[in-house]
Amino acid sequence: MKRKSIALLPVLSLLLVLAACTPTEDPLIPRTALFGDPDRTGLQISPDGNYISFLAPVNGVMNVWVAPTGDIEDATPVSQSTVRGIRSYYWTHTGEHLLYLQDDGGDENYMLHRVHIETGEDVNLTPFGEISDADGNPILLPGGKKMRPRARVEAISAQHPGEIVIGLNNRDPQYFDLYRLDIVSGELTLLLKNDAFSSFHIDDDYTVRLASKTTESGGTAYFAPDGSGGWTPAMQVDAEDQLTTSIAGFTTDGSIMYMRDSRGRNTAALYAVDTDSGERRELASHDKADVSSILRHPRTKQAQAVAAEYDRISWQVLDEDIEDDFAYLGTVVDGDFGISSRTLDDALWTVVYRTDDGPTRMYLYDRKAGQAQFLFTDRTALEEAPLTKMTPVIIPARDGLELVCYLSIPRWLDSGGSGRPAEAVPMVLLV
Repeated sequence: MKRKSIALLPVLSLLLVLAACTPTEDPLIPRTALFGDPDRTGLQISPDGNYISFLAPVNGVMNVWVAPTGDIEDATPVSQSTVRGIRSYYWTHTGEHLLYLQDDGGDENYMLHRVHIETGEDVNLTPFGEISDADGNPILLPGGKKMRPRARVEAISAQHPGEIVIGLNNRDPQYFDLYRLDIVSGELTLLLKNDAFSSFHIDDDYTVRLASKTTESGGTAYFAPDGSGGWTPAMQVDAEDQLTTSIAGFTTDGSIMYMRDSRGRNTAALYAVDTDSGERRELASHDKADVSSILRHPRTKQAQAVAAEYDRISWQVLDEDIEDDFAYLGTVVDGDFGISSRTLDDALWTVVYRTDDGPTRMYLYDRKAGQAQFLFTDRTALEEAPLTKMTPVIIPARDGLELVCYLSIPRWLDSGGSGRPAEAVPMVLLV
């Protein structure tokens, strides 16, 4: 195990609770407010900037809602799920449709639906029946239910606004074949028949650049098309780096591949790889944490900023064009922020702030105006709840490594805002 695996995990959370101290008038927070479905989540803006979308309940079941940009109160549901909540949805580049994945009563065999924003027309684009074995017999799940194929979204590109790439395991339940899907007609065109790989990496022109599969030792092996219908080994990632090394996408012109890579390092860094020469160039790293979220330009797909989380999320800006945007967004809310979506012209962003003493806050950011407009929180019941701050505390371990911890104390013992109690009180230690 690498040293980073011990040093960088937030292995301890320190929570002080009041026992024999002065009682508080703060009410107990209902568990449903903390752990139930959020009121609204999954904020996105359509690529053309005309619509705002999010997930919210309809009669207790999560569905996709859409509102005109600038009028969030006019939001209406565009999906009609009544049993199983929707968790994943995608905007297309047609200017009229969004897509969502939905299974059948929780069987996790997801089907891909297309919704027309204006008419509400909902079409199942992958309405396939059961999967059969080599002898033509339906494959049965425990309990006798027939296995259905599963669809997954592999690529959505502005270069091909009327098509997307999906994976389907309707031929062999073990492997997902790749298809180009016409969003309007529903026509499927086989892109790649798959008999070996668990995942694929596809560029904006819908060219399959790499395929990967798990090795016997628990690592990942990557393969590239050889130009003759076969595959040639491209890269090997051993088990110790498997969770911290991954492909992060391609530029729109296909000249650069981005990847997080921890091989031969203590922490994962972001690299740019020239797809012709194979030359690697390090773009960003953090000496104490792996790089995580990577922000790429919506049209060129060039890397513009990268995040790492040690005790708090920190962003390293790579593109000076967005330096002022990040400087401003860091002042809007006392919390860690991320960009959940951007318009294709990069004029509007949706920004999500994670806070320690309140619900997640979501904003629409207008770059030209330099202003972020508050939209909603994910849990309204927590907006006035008596939550307390989390203060990062770094504790040196006996082996010289650092343990990232978080200390929370009752609000009435932290009148000065130092994050430390005025006197010793009982402690709950969550490891």
